[in-house]
Amino acid sequence: MKLNRIEKALMNNPVRALVQRHYEAALMQRIGGRVAGERVLEIGCGRGVGTEIIFERFGAGEVHAFDVDPEMIALARSRLSHFPVDRLSLFVGDASSIEAEDASFDSVFDFGIIHHIPDWKKAVREVVRVLRPGGRFFFEEVTQQALARWFYRTFLDHPKQDRFTAIEFVDELQAQGIIVSDNFRQWFFGDFVVGVGYKGSTRLDAFKEKKK
Repeated sequence: MKLNRIEKALMNNPVRALVQRHYEAALMQRIGGRVAGERVLEIGCGRGVGTEIIFERFGAGEVHAFDVDPEMIALARSRLSHFPVDRLSLFVGDASSIEAEDASFDSVFDFGIIHHIPDWKKAVREVVRVLRPGGRFFFEEVTQQALARWFYRTFLDHPKQDRFTAIEFVDELQAQGIIVSDNFRQWFFGDFVVGVGYKGSTRLDAFKEKKK
């Protein structure tokens, strides 16, 4: 679902960008390494801050990014116009029905999008589907503890049913074939969960090798 006016303002400001760059992305990189030269998908790219981070901090070879809101895609196109067209694709799309072939991406990034989706487990299935075997899923998500807080309930619009705790989110990833193990962190009293998992193997040495 699209962000309401208040949440759009909160997400499209310098403070949010600083947190995304210097905390969330830094933690993702420590846990999961870089994606140098990889073909990457970002779900729910907003105005393109995450896409920029994926290029500049993680070293992606090419990024395909989408958002459900055409206005956000227009902002992202403006922000990211300096990237060559053969390395960047921006389009309107839905994380619960991703317009991409099976096993077509080396990594997928989620900077706080899946908690906006009513059928969030379907979005997880779509992430699994488009990841190649051994591909990585980098995620930062907002949990039901945060969504139950007065500010979220009063000013922001989110689905009300079937929300998840940090552990429930990680468990669902693992149930669908993305192995996370202990490669995640909770912060702010469990309101947020940040981590990295990889598709289709139970061997952690393969994951650790990617972090080098």
